[in-house]
Amino acid sequence: MSDPTLRVDAVMDGIERDVRARLRRHLVKRGGAAEYEDEALFEAVHAVIARAVDGRNLDTTLLPELLDSDVEWRLRTTLELSSHRPAAGRAILFVKRRILLPLTRWLFEYSRENFRRQDHLNRVLFACIEELAIENARLRRTLGTRAGTP
Repeated sequence: MSDPTLRVDAVMDGIERDVRARLRRHLVKRGGAAEYEDEALFEAVHAVIARAVDGRNLDTTLLPELLDSDVEWRLRTTLELSSHRPAAGRAILFVKRRILLPLTRWLFEYSRENFRRQDHLNRVLFACIEELAIENARLRRTLGTRAGTP
């Protein structure tokens, strides 16, 4: 008697489909977009967002390149101490490093984790916006081709 062959891809596709269906029902039940009642529409939205999040390098998107180069949109999580005073600067920095820095270290660590999460979310949102813009451009091109305009 031979063992039946199990197709992993088919099993994984079924599991992923079930997870998306549960997610869709959960979102609708919790007051999410009413349009998600339509399973095909939800699948299309999920595919676009998943392509943006999973299929992209979040550090190489178009939107940050279009932002003014003088504006820093990336969150900086490093703590830098400096002084603009030439004479008293060393003494002030000494006090900041020896007294103030240890007192605020716990607040900085807490804030740094929040900044890291916010930075990741910003990059994901940039990728989603770019993916939607690409999808919009494709649809416009398709509609233009069907209407007879290039």
